[in-house]
Amino acid sequence: MRPEYDFSRMKGAVRGKYYKAYRSGHKVEIHQAGGATFVQYFKLEEGAVLLSPDVKKYFPDSEAVNKALRSLIEIIPSKRRLDSV
Repeated sequence: MRPEYDFSRMKGAVRGKYYKAYRSGHKVEIHQAGGATFVQYFKLEEGAVLLSPDVKKYFPDSEAVNKALRSLIEIIPSKRRLDSV
């Protein structure tokens, strides 16, 4: 994390304060110079996975996550793999 994003020393800062709300969906209001306001709603897409910060250090992108999961799939016994599909 960049030093300017380190809020650990800020009084009243709470890690993960908006985590649950973010997972369930959130809105962003965009205020333009001319006075117009646009609202956009965001929700995690079906099948999307939100990585915890400690996991993200090791798997920075989708390619890294998929590669790791595919290697785990290879060690799952065939019978169990077929039952879960």
